[in-house]
Amino acid sequence: MSGQSTDAAAHAAPAQPLTKQEGDLFIYVTRDNANTVRRLLEQGANPNVRDQNGQTPMTLALQLGSLNAFDALMASAQTNVEFRNSRDESPLMFAAIRGHLDAVTRLIRQGAHVNKTLWSPLHYAAAGGGEQQLEIARLLLAKDAYIDPRSPNDTTPLMMAAQYGSDAMVKLLLEAGADPTMTNQLGLTAADFAARVGRDTLARQLNDSAAQLQQQRDQPRKMTR
Repeated sequence: MSGQSTDAAAHAAPAQPLTKQEGDLFIYVTRDNANTVRRLLEQGANPNVRDQNGQTPMTLALQLGSLNAFDALMASAQTNVEFRNSRDESPLMFAAIRGHLDAVTRLIRQGAHVNKTLWSPLHYAAAGGGEQQLEIARLLLAKDAYIDPRSPNDTTPLMMAAQYGSDAMVKLLLEAGADPTMTNQLGLTAADFAARVGRDTLARQLNDSAAQLQQQRDQPRKMTR
């Protein structure tokens, strides 16, 4: 069934040379030609392959906004919604960062993983500055997305929001329990991420939130002395 996968399936072997059908599939995904994508799939084209750039038909469709092609891919029982590109990015991650709320909803319904190791869909949603990304972050959190997943260099979604996302995204994550005291491998907090792109007011707010949280943590220790 579409979306029923294991990590082993998601991390398939490196891309092999594409058949003509598979090559054509990528061409018509790029052109957002749903009818031809559907026909190629019916003729046996494999939707779970990677092109020379490491993208899959699904990640490419969502990256380019080829939503008609995405619909055709989603309709195929052969499509694995967790099949990732060569950078370990899932279709859900591309849908999140591009603000495709309907695609996010459908992918989750089909079994896409809300949580994953390394970069997560919430990291990608948090990096967006639009209202759609904000709604996607709300949806991911409602589906039990981890609030503070760490990337390979220990970056959290709150840090991504502080540098790239909106103030509303930062507020949402803080209210959901994101930890502003966390640091990445360089020792940078979310406030530091905001400060380095000139978001000084946001940096002060994040520093205040971190100080308040640390004070709350210290309070029980003082009471037990």
